[in-house]
Amino acid sequence: MSSRTSDPKQLFAAAQQGDRASLARLLSLIERGGDDAREIGRLSYPLIGNAYTVGITGAPGAGKSTLTSAVITHLRKSQVKVAVLAIDPSSPFTGGAILGDRVRMQDHATDDGVFIRSMATRGHLGGLSLATSEAMRMLDAVQYPLVLVETVGVGQVEVEIAGKADTTVVVVNPGWGDSVQANKAGLMEIADVFVINKADRKGVAETKRDLEQMLELSDFAHDAWTPPIIATVGTTGEGVGELWTAVEQHRQSITASGEIVSRRNARLRLEMRSIIERRLEHRAREICTGSKWDALETDVIARSIDPWSAADQMLEGIGA
Repeated sequence: MSSRTSDPKQLFAAAQQGDRASLARLLSLIERGGDDAREIGRLSYPLIGNAYTVGITGAPGAGKSTLTSAVITHLRKSQVKVAVLAIDPSSPFTGGAILGDRVRMQDHATDDGVFIRSMATRGHLGGLSLATSEAMRMLDAVQYPLVLVETVGVGQVEVEIAGKADTTVVVVNPGWGDSVQANKAGLMEIADVFVINKADRKGVAETKRDLEQMLELSDFAHDAWTPPIIATVGTTGEGVGELWTAVEQHRQSITASGEIVSRRNARLRLEMRSIIERRLEHRAREICTGSKWDALETDVIARSIDPWSAADQMLEGIGA
């Protein structure tokens, strides 16, 4: 089946048979949104639940892309199929992904067991494309057992990845300890595994000590799982085996406790609420014409009406 078709059913059938061009086309339709994206969601949803998802996050410059590439190399030694969603900053000109992450993972471009896709954040504050969840399900439905989601790295708002992945890996660098306190709350909430990448530099012991102190003071001290701290060098692959062992141990832990089920159920609840919110906003914009919407926004800024009253007027047509 040619990927030139735009029919979701035909593309989906072809992608299930391993046609990578059709899979790429499906992901493009998901990013675009609208009726086609919804149809793709309906097709993929009954087939999900088999893939394990790992989020790789951290500050810009932490070496996440290089580390992700090293993880892929490690997995492929065991012939494990893996898909990667690299969430890139949006281009200021086109709104599309800048593709920096895919460039850094070019070593895997000819490997049929690896599928790498860049997705644009499109200005979304959480660092994740709004279509990421649907894309992850699509990759699950076409039988990728592992899906890695590498995020752009935008600070504390990146905690959103914890709502998308089964295991969240937080990547820091040596010498990062000076900013530990500023980042403590967000990182403590999302990290399942800590990685000190670029561990061939000075300051690894100090950074590990700072992280250990954070963990001792956090709620993790009373949990069944305490995030391990792994030192890696993404450029050489050093420590990557230990990193993946920690991911597998976390998977075993949350599977045995049943937490993986509660995590995934919570994800679906949050996503459903997000979809409802987005559709309500879209419907409100349809009913409240552009000029009225703009006028209400102007009135709110001018303090002549409060935001709640403005929202009431915007939502009058849908009985909200």
